[in-house]
Amino acid sequence: MSLDPITAGFELLKVGISRAFPDKTEAAKINAQLEVSKQNGDLKVLEIGISAIVMEAKSQDKWTSRARPSFMYVIYFMILMAVPMGVLSAYKPEMVLAIINGMRLWLEAIPGELYALFAAGYLGYGGMRSSDKKNILKAKESAFGGLTNLFK
Repeated sequence: MSLDPITAGFELLKVGISRAFPDKTEAAKINAQLEVSKQNGDLKVLEIGISAIVMEAKSQDKWTSRARPSFMYVIYFMILMAVPMGVLSAYKPEMVLAIINGMRLWLEAIPGELYALFAAGYLGYGGMRSSDKKNILKAKESAFGGLTNLFK
């Protein structure tokens, strides 16, 4: 069974069709129609995803191309640092504990209000970007073939 909900749903439909239609030729015909509709739907989902990526890449907002990747690189760095920390903990566990304690103390020293300000700014920026994208899609509805119906 697939972990992808769309594919899993289509597989479940195929099982139901094979049980509902004992005639193999009729079941095969219905399964073929199901595959065509699945491919058409998958292509539409892919088209929507690609158009959103292209629209963001063409954005004149220079922060868009830097802010999200920079934030993600920080998270990637922190995740990747788990590997050398794991190796270091095998040889010098007291050093790893000291590093972890130092990072914890450093992060706790940042005032809660600053975290709240960051969260509010990040959510506001994300909300405004979504609003801008929605307005851009409305303006270019004919070029995107009615994609704005997804955002209503």
